[in-house]
Amino acid sequence: MRAAIYARYSSDNQRDASIEDQVRLCALLIEREGWSPAGDFSDRALSGASMVRPGLQAVLDAARDKGFDILVCEALDRLSRDQADVAQIYKQLRFFGVQIVTLSEGPVSELHVGLKGTMNALFLKDLADKTRRGLRGRVAQGCSGGGNAYGYDVVRDIGSDGEPERGKRVINAAQAEVVRRIFTLFAAGHSPRAIAQYLNDERIPGPSGALWRDTSIRGHITRGTGILNNELYVGRLVWNRQRYIKDPSTGKRVSRLNDPSEWLVAEVPELRIVDDALWDHVKERQTDIRTSPGVEKARETRFWERRRAKHLLTGKVFCASCGSAFASVGRNYLGCSTARASGSCSNTASIRRDDLENRILDALKSNLMAPEVVETFIAEFHAEVNRLRSSDVAQQAGKEKDLASIRRKLDGLYDAIADGLRTDGLKGKLEDLEHRKAALEAELETPAPNPPLLHPNLAKLYAERVADLHTALRNEGVRTEALDILRGLIERVEIGAKTKDGIRPVELIGDIAAMIESACQGPDSKTPAGGAGVLGVYVGSAKVVAGAGFEPATFRL
Repeated sequence: MRAAIYARYSSDNQRDASIEDQVRLCALLIEREGWSPAGDFSDRALSGASMVRPGLQAVLDAARDKGFDILVCEALDRLSRDQADVAQIYKQLRFFGVQIVTLSEGPVSELHVGLKGTMNALFLKDLADKTRRGLRGRVAQGCSGGGNAYGYDVVRDIGSDGEPERGKRVINAAQAEVVRRIFTLFAAGHSPRAIAQYLNDERIPGPSGALWRDTSIRGHITRGTGILNNELYVGRLVWNRQRYIKDPSTGKRVSRLNDPSEWLVAEVPELRIVDDALWDHVKERQTDIRTSPGVEKARETRFWERRRAKHLLTGKVFCASCGSAFASVGRNYLGCSTARASGSCSNTASIRRDDLENRILDALKSNLMAPEVVETFIAEFHAEVNRLRSSDVAQQAGKEKDLASIRRKLDGLYDAIADGLRTDGLKGKLEDLEHRKAALEAELETPAPNPPLLHPNLAKLYAERVADLHTALRNEGVRTEALDILRGLIERVEIGAKTKDGIRPVELIGDIAAMIESACQGPDSKTPAGGAGVLGVYVGSAKVVAGAGFEPATFRL
């Protein structure tokens, strides 16, 4: 039996060596049981309340590929503390024919999953409640209940009980002067973007030593974020303004604004940096901006919630110099967002959106699928198909051999039961073998997908298809569908700064699988030859790259 190890630690009270300790103890169990080591997986400083962990996902991928038969952990809560996640992991591993064994519980069954999952979930809730009670008491005493804000230093004192006193802050004189300057400039009519540019030009480090950005200054008025909205600068500590919950589908934290009645406010006059007159002036200007006709109209239409892209390259254009996204500059231009927000990128020239789109469409039709490129691709494609087929045959034979072995073992267990031998260990072994037998039979009954047949005139078909889609962009009836298909062909567009000879380098990176599938589609068909998605199995994430130069006249300085 092949056994893999999974280890995890998350809290500040644990250390990186905790992973090595867990792996060592699990390895001793594997050696004692006579199992064959099949590698170890780990997640360092990651919460067990989330499924979005690279180590855990690698475990599931390896189990799917039959990389091991047993997964060994220190305890069930190392896999997850979330009740639903524990059940899901258990079901997936059982389907793959993998048995979970922990140092604490031994072989894990449905009973362990139910009881331990509930206990772990209650532990998390109890821990969160205790933490919040402690933070509430700390804030009531005028101490910080969270991270440190710009303009303050953390005081590291030891209390009379020998424990660190947490949450104490003192004003950082140099940073406090920057805070007052930001408030003064904004009150005088300067924009957050301009203020960020001033500070970066003067080499003044931003929060956490990073560059200043307009968003770190502007923040969010309602949520109290950003330099201009932090009430601590007027000697008022506000805690519990918002809470964070995890999206169960992504595992990411999402903020939710609490009712003002739940806020805890403490007066801390010793931490005041900005006087009331300047604070009120800033709030008045913020109100004027929020109630201006343009902002009111934008808030009513909630344009940011319209998820469907209106343009061919929305969200796909990036700066070759710094890697930041290109954003709209006015109505018809695109520019590097970092160059505009902080001035720290030298790629400052904007570029006309329509010129860029036309160049990209031309590159899609010609450069990316040139006949010689397609010919090379088809040869490599067929070689990969043959390799995968050979691998599938070998895996199929291995699965059939494993299934035959399991059936023989089951026959022996059935005979033992018929002779009157009944023990808990025998029952567990029987269930384990039956689960593995069912999983193998299901895999062997599932036919492998047939690879799509590639047309010999693929390049010509693709060029015609893109030309038809280009024409369809002018037809309002089908424009949305055509735009979506064309956007699917584009992986990324990178725009560099102007070279000495006046050329603006542009690199288009396309998705080969999407391009081939588009070429295989007929004018009325949405399914590629060989079945939707089948091509991606053989092509994978391969990309193709083409360059397109821009003359100086095609962008604005």
